[in-house]
Amino acid sequence: MPSTHPDLSPHQTEALALELDELRGRTMADLGGRDAEYIRRVIKTQRGLEVAGRGMLFVGFLPPAWLGGVAALSLSKILDNMEIGHNVMHGQYDWMKDPSLDSRRFEWDTACPAEQWRYSHNYVHHTHTNVVGMDRDLGYGILRMSEDQPWRVRDLGNPIYATLLALLFQWGVAAHDLEVERIEAGEIKLSDKREILQAIWRKGRRQVLKDYVAFPVLAGPGAPFVLTGNLSANALRNVWSFMIIFCGHFPDGTHEFSEAEVQRETRGDWYVRQMLGSANLTGGRWFHILSGNLSHQIEHHLFPDLPAHRYGEIAVEVREICARHGLAYNAGSLPKQFGSVVKKICRLALPWSTGEKRADAAPADSEACAAAEPELAQAA
Repeated sequence: MPSTHPDLSPHQTEALALELDELRGRTMADLGGRDAEYIRRVIKTQRGLEVAGRGMLFVGFLPPAWLGGVAALSLSKILDNMEIGHNVMHGQYDWMKDPSLDSRRFEWDTACPAEQWRYSHNYVHHTHTNVVGMDRDLGYGILRMSEDQPWRVRDLGNPIYATLLALLFQWGVAAHDLEVERIEAGEIKLSDKREILQAIWRKGRRQVLKDYVAFPVLAGPGAPFVLTGNLSANALRNVWSFMIIFCGHFPDGTHEFSEAEVQRETRGDWYVRQMLGSANLTGGRWFHILSGNLSHQIEHHLFPDLPAHRYGEIAVEVREICARHGLAYNAGSLPKQFGSVVKKICRLALPWSTGEKRADAAPADSEACAAAEPELAQAA
């Protein structure tokens, strides 16, 4: 698989690594009260939205209350998963020494057990970002998301699988460590994953009982409104998470890498891979918060243990570093980036999309870092 990214010299990658290490160190040294206040304020908002949402669903026989309840509960679940859970489990707030924000103990409101996520996401994905055959987030073992993944007849269903994955995203993430593609290929057996299955069963059962049994039962005659409201909130959270995550990894201009390319990878090379394998989304303050600041996916992949609300601040310097080293800074609006993701999903469903030549140019609005809109692995 030929390299499609800029061929920087060892001197250039070393210089780039020093600049990024200095930026990270300077930002870490500045962490303090405003960061602690920020995450506590987000947690307070999330809890308030959950109480309000569940309360309104209890009187969901009134259409405005049902709609308001779904909206509030959806926002609560999005904040819990994106800006709180994902970021806390990256160790972004371990420096606070707050047991409730301890990355090793935190549990979130989704079907995937936190312990599994910390391994498959924090370690596997952030270490092997976009390395075909090593990063299992390239299609989650379900989708064909790279031209360098061999085409199979089942890939004709790519758009259907993607739609189902979006609607059921929390369950797709929960099943991630089952390595379905290896079971399908006969490399391992389902029985080999007994412990993981048991953990998914325990966590998934709690989630189902909470949202689809306990709260509907408490609502008495209003049970149907609570049940449908919870279903809707979970579906909206799932689709939103899918969109943000896929837009951060698979739009036009993102690069994939071969195992051979990363065999002798230096820290500078690793930084380059993170920048070229990720993409940003442009938007306003609340858009970034509701995306868990994964709208700054480039900065997140460079510094996964920095509090995510800092990414927008350091993005200016990251763009400047990109520009000095001739690296594209892939940024675009949600409609544009997601549109390119949908096109890729459909294109890679076809057998002739084996990619004799992969696109190695970033989208028009990301050709140069200086033109992009503003917005390590200390991987756990």
